[in-house]
Amino acid sequence: MFKKEKKERPFLEKMRFRYRLSIMDENSLEEKLFFRLSRLSLFLYLCIFTVVTFFILTTLIFVTPLRYYLPGYGDPGNREIVIAEALRADSLQRQMNLQMAYLDVIRNVMLGNMDMEEKQPLDSLFALDWDRVIDERFEPTERELRFIEQFEEEERFNLSIISPREQQDAFVFFRPVRGIIEQSFSPIEDFFGVSIVTSPNENVLSVLDGTVIFADFSFNNGWVIQIQHEGNFISMYKNNIRLLRRVGDIVRAGENIAITGSATENRNFYFELWHNGRAINPENVISF
Repeated sequence: MFKKEKKERPFLEKMRFRYRLSIMDENSLEEKLFFRLSRLSLFLYLCIFTVVTFFILTTLIFVTPLRYYLPGYGDPGNREIVIAEALRADSLQRQMNLQMAYLDVIRNVMLGNMDMEEKQPLDSLFALDWDRVIDERFEPTERELRFIEQFEEEERFNLSIISPREQQDAFVFFRPVRGIIEQSFSPIEDFFGVSIVTSPNENVLSVLDGTVIFADFSFNNGWVIQIQHEGNFISMYKNNIRLLRRVGDIVRAGENIAITGSATENRNFYFELWHNGRAINPENVISF
């Protein structure tokens, strides 16, 4: 035991031994500044500097717009522009195809390859009055007319036959995360959402515009975030490893709200969608 302490003592003495670093004037050899440092203190200062620099850079990345320049992040506004441009490109492609078909017809007519009297114009399908054709071929009989008149008279003031359209059909839901569904919606088994296998550090997106109403850690579900949307929709995102939004934050559809997918924890991302206090199958409204 004594020999071990004797061997370790020189190393500790070297680590604690102080050195004097002087800054002197070259002409007058006058000492302007000096530092007293040991190897141990220099090592501690370097560690503190590294940790402080890491926290400053992390704060700048997640708080400022610099995070949009990192791979995996994107401006939610760009998604709307991309969708609008894609629709515009589709309409332009369709219009170009019509123009090319029209030019082919004109070219064939000028070359004498087709008879104009036997061919209908390209837009004949659109110009055709289908209502008139249907009325002529499927004219209702007198019995059908009497039944329609009687039914309209009986149901004139009956508002129960007016069934409002389902609200979920009026919304366009974003896919919350990229992955493969491992377990689907099954209320009989008390499974009110979908379990999705994702890659590590996968971005979690908000399915609709809304406000964050819950963001906290749970021992059973890891980091959990809930968002209140229009139309009495509530979306729940569970088993995350980091949250990017706090309670009260307003998020837009397709915006990053959390990070999921950990290689150290055997937990899959879990997503639930509730409407008017009842869980609905996310696969019915979201394309995974």
